[in-house]
Amino acid sequence: MPLLKTPAITLKSRKWGEADRVVTFYTLRFGKLRGVARGARRIKSRFGSALEPFVCSDLNLFEKPNDPVYRVTQADIRESFARLREDLTLISAAARMVNLVAAVTAEGDPSPVIFETLLGGLRALSHGHDPTLTTLLFQIRLLGRTGFRPQTDHCAACGSTGEMTRADHPGRFSPEAGGLVCSTCARRHPDRCLPMSPGGVAFVQQALRLSPAVLTRLRASGQVLAEVEAAIESFVTIVAGKRLPPVDFLAAEGNPPVYGLGTIS
Repeated sequence: MPLLKTPAITLKSRKWGEADRVVTFYTLRFGKLRGVARGARRIKSRFGSALEPFVCSDLNLFEKPNDPVYRVTQADIRESFARLREDLTLISAAARMVNLVAAVTAEGDPSPVIFETLLGGLRALSHGHDPTLTTLLFQIRLLGRTGFRPQTDHCAACGSTGEMTRADHPGRFSPEAGGLVCSTCARRHPDRCLPMSPGGVAFVQQALRLSPAVLTRLRASGQVLAEVEAAIESFVTIVAGKRLPPVDFLAAEGNPPVYGLGTIS
């Protein structure tokens, strides 16, 4: 059984047996994986709080032959993000982030970009950035890094581009198509499309393109924030195959607008 070491972020955990936990992590070196932490629920457990939700730790793991579940032997905290577990609003926002990562990634498929995106999202929440806006930006960026980039440059259904470049184009976002659709495609399924103004389109585009260093300065309010939230929420439901609950790890324990790096309104 080889010993493996990797930075990891706890996505969720559940009770196992009388004193153990089965924990799902997103790791830097090995992607998403599950591990059994023996004795983790004992009062004097060597793991302490290192396996709490959202914690970033250095893991030591043993890989067992022909078994997809690893054995966790040590976890040393790198960043605890304790503040994210002390406020219901922050709990909900952070849980949304880890739930989305868990839903759209496959086990054993590492992506350092996804790891850093999740770590950056948790840090932004912990540093006091607006939870609603931070979570929305995180979801847009994560979708773009997992092959589900919201399409805004051409029709996501037929691929046409001409109409999409017009400033007066009445934007329609189709969650099933994965982005904006032209008027012709929107008329085929009007009940499945959501309105999106030019400001909303610009917000999504900038969220995808801006570097993490300046992304936290992007703002949205009013109509733009509401329509982008509705579009991304519906798209995430399609991508994940289900509506993501905001705090399911808690349940598991109990068995012409102006836009840019300012405010979009």
